[in-house]
Amino acid sequence: MTGQPPPDAHRRRTGVALVALSAAAFGGLPIFARLAYADGADVIAVLACRFAIAAALMGVVLAVRRQRLPRGRLLAALAAMGGIGYVGQSASYFTALTMASAGLVALLLYLYPAIVTLLSAVILRDRLRPVTIAALGLALAGSALTIGPVRGGRLGGVVLGIAAALIYSVYILVGSRVTPRAGALPASAVVMAAAAVVYGLVALITRPAFPSSADGWGAITGLAVVSTVVAIVAFFAGLERIGPADASTLSTLEPVVSVGLAAVVLGEGVAPLQLGGGVLILAAVAILARSGTRQPASATVPAAAAVTAPGPIAVAEPEHGGHTAKR
Repeated sequence: MTGQPPPDAHRRRTGVALVALSAAAFGGLPIFARLAYADGADVIAVLACRFAIAAALMGVVLAVRRQRLPRGRLLAALAAMGGIGYVGQSASYFTALTMASAGLVALLLYLYPAIVTLLSAVILRDRLRPVTIAALGLALAGSALTIGPVRGGRLGGVVLGIAAALIYSVYILVGSRVTPRAGALPASAVVMAAAAVVYGLVALITRPAFPSSADGWGAITGLAVVSTVVAIVAFFAGLERIGPADASTLSTLEPVVSVGLAAVVLGEGVAPLQLGGGVLILAAVAILARSGTRQPASATVPAAAAVTAPGPIAVAEPEHGGHTAKR
């Protein structure tokens, strides 16, 4: 015996670390976005530039690694994840923000770990372990505390907030089936390129406002590299190793990172309840990280049964404080 963990345990720990890295990278998204907004950029400009830069960078990475893009139905599924899912999720999220408070919309969005866990059991036949359910409960409670007080909103805002959570849940489930067939890097490249095309077309039609200085462009570059390339690649790689239910639960680290960065970079205060929420989420992460090995049930399903649909993305809106805006 060498004292090394068994392969399944190592795979799981690697998956947990990758999803945690993804959540931390996504957590910086609203900070980079608000810095870009402060330099004169608007939402469409930020999104279009974000994905154009990210797609170009992924093209270089694939060329250096000599990896090819997938073809046929697999390519179409990934393109739908980026061009339909990301765009549909962000449209739902930002429209909801015009009809309801940022806190309420963020809380509705963070219903997605529960939705993913339920759909994983029903559709993918994943077994719901008690440790997963316990971690999910801690993560949801922690997210509610971290996001902060909730004010009301119109029915349309509530419906669109729930729609954003549903679209993102479908994105995660589809990703859990498609990514193992394409590989994390090619899958990420196609998703980013598809989103770049859609937002680029929107930018051509709307003629958005771009950053006015190097500071704004630096923020957008950070958004593209850290909160897009690193975040999406790490998420897909982790999702492949630990499955959709645990990956979505671990992603609730995002608001903790966002609140912490907002305090450090933007000088925003942190309430005691937010600290308590962060502790609950970290406890959920620790529970999942220390739980036993598990091969995702979705990995045992024949590849030919792969689903071919959606995913998310959005950026923190200028007027809505430091709440995490998905993705």
